[in-house]
Amino acid sequence: MAVKKKDSILTYKGRPLMRKGNLIYYGSMSDKYIIMLQILDSKTDGEFEEATRVSVQLQLTDPDIRSRDRVIKKSEKNGIYTALDVGVVWLERALSQE
Repeated sequence: MAVKKKDSILTYKGRPLMRKGNLIYYGSMSDKYIIMLQILDSKTDGEFEEATRVSVQLQLTDPDIRSRDRVIKKSEKNGIYTALDVGVVWLERALSQE
C-alpha cells in the first residue's frame, strides 16, 4: 500500500487519508465526493489489530444535505485493503463524471 506522509497529512494515490477512531475518510472535502470507511469488526493478531469487516460509502460533501441523504453508494467488505480498493474506484469514477 503506497501511503505517503506529506506535511503531516497522509495521502494515498494523491488524495488525503484521515482517520478518527473507527472511521477513515479518503478524499478532499473540497471535491464533490469522498469515501468513508467504517471499521465494523476487527481481530487482534499478536500485537496488531486487523480490520475484518469494513463498511464503504461514497458520499457527497455538500454540508446542506442531511447526512443520510449524502450516501450515494455503500457496501461491506472483508478487510481494509479490499474496502479501500473499492472506495478508490468509486471515488475516481464519481469525480471523473463531474
